[in-house]
Amino acid sequence: MELSSLYVTVIEPSKVQRHIITGHLNSFGIQHIEEFEEAKPALEHMKSSPPDLVLSAMHLPDMTGTELVTQMRGLEALESITFLLISSETHYRYLEPIRQAGAIAILPKPFSREEMATALRSTLDYITDFETENDSDDYDALRVLVVDDSQMSRNYLKQVLDSLSIHSIDAAKDGSEALELFNQGNRYDLIITDYNMPNVDGQELTVHIRNHSEQPTVPILMITSEQNESRLAAVQSAGVSAICSKPLSYETVKQLIEQLVTDYDL
Repeated sequence: MELSSLYVTVIEPSKVQRHIITGHLNSFGIQHIEEFEEAKPALEHMKSSPPDLVLSAMHLPDMTGTELVTQMRGLEALESITFLLISSETHYRYLEPIRQAGAIAILPKPFSREEMATALRSTLDYITDFETENDSDDYDALRVLVVDDSQMSRNYLKQVLDSLSIHSIDAAKDGSEALELFNQGNRYDLIITDYNMPNVDGQELTVHIRNHSEQPTVPILMITSEQNESRLAAVQSAGVSAICSKPLSYETVKQLIEQLVTDYDL
């Protein structure tokens, strides 16, 4: 599959901005592009003709980009569609749900051609892996625990794992539920956990696994939108095997999982 074969939906109220976005897409050979000024008509069109990628502004006339991606993740036909936000928005309450929903990237305004190229390649990689029949059983025996208080994020991570032919997946909505699974005698080859969660957060979960579980050496991949350097250092000291920043680049998550599998000889 080539970049030029991608089918893209662009939702942007500004005609000038749409022209800039489609111009960049055209420069990569992408011609199959649907343009919308508002989210609702775009959603209706996408239900019958799902795109490979949605590029959306944050502030739309009829809803926000956050509300758009939330509605998409609630529809079976659109729940796995890659979503790319293009916005100068920096407010946490707008951006965090986008990160939790598994956006392929958040591009600033203005963005460079190179930044869009990275997001498009990640989209292509995800689609190719997701649609390709993989007969390899390298990862088939792995059992993975996904811990995240966002159902959208859990669903996205399950899709990423499924594309890697990892199908034995348990899920917990916070560290407390994860610890209950451990206490029930469940054993895992890999833990993928969010950092900020209620009850027991990712750092507390990691400390408990490393010091009080029967699997103290299980690899733990921490996924977080945390920007505070001291908190990130504390997470690292707790014993995580790797840290991945939100929004989740499919290519980055895939490479980290493959590296952990190799490093820990899983």
